[in-house]
Amino acid sequence: MSSQQKTIGIIAGNGIYPETFIAAARNQVPGVRLVLAGFHDETKAELNEQVEAMDWFRVGQLGKLIKFFKKEGVQSAVMVGQIAPRNLFDLTPDMRTLMMLARVKERNAESLFGAVADELEKDGIELMLATTYLEHLLPEEGHVCGPKLKKRALEDAQYGFRIAKETSRMDIGQSVVVRHGTVLAVEAFEGTNACIERGGQLGKKKHCTLAKVSKPNQDLRFDVPVVGALTIEACAKAGISVIVCEAGKTMLLGREDLPALCDSLGVSLLALRESYTNSKNYLV
Repeated sequence: MSSQQKTIGIIAGNGIYPETFIAAARNQVPGVRLVLAGFHDETKAELNEQVEAMDWFRVGQLGKLIKFFKKEGVQSAVMVGQIAPRNLFDLTPDMRTLMMLARVKERNAESLFGAVADELEKDGIELMLATTYLEHLLPEEGHVCGPKLKKRALEDAQYGFRIAKETSRMDIGQSVVVRHGTVLAVEAFEGTNACIERGGQLGKKKHCTLAKVSKPNQDLRFDVPVVGALTIEACAKAGISVIVCEAGKTMLLGREDLPALCDSLGVSLLALRESYTNSKNYLV
């Protein structure tokens, strides 16, 4: 199949991730045909106007989704946008999903999405990296935008980064909130925004830091950490003045608008790697 005839299936959750992918795919793959699977109470209905074909599904209708993709000639697919955690556990499964779930021992996002990828591949549909065509949104190591950090803030960022890598390794959560060397909140089933709110309250909404990282050996086909305007606004409201993410493994959605937003809200955005060394580059 030539690039002009390429058909990509989009498994779309909520937020601006799906429309960001659509724009990037249009820009980088001339003649691409986009087919979108949307989910009730998650996906924006107006995305129908941006793709060649779209159908609606409930979470758990895997057999119906694959049948739709095959009918539309999809050979490559991508998962973009979040599915609310509650929906991953409030399924109305079809027979194919029931059979898949019977083989899944641990029902977390990684195991469920991994099982979905396996089912797609059985029908000749390759699940692409969720960063496909979006590599320009992955930050390099260092200060990204917002105010430069002072020494105390950098120490908290490094500390929070280390703790978040440990909690993600244990599959507890990929985000933590810290203040002055103390862990205030750890993300779990409730999601990042609830962790941000709880951490800000416990830190008296002052000088808190959010660390958001990838899992060890993160499968970049799904569940890629994301920071965007909504995350930054939630942090500012909660009194979190520093966000540290993982360089090269975090999607900065709406990246072109983030510098002005961070400056206006006084939120610093920093990207680290596990092997960070040259910390002086992040300081005022």
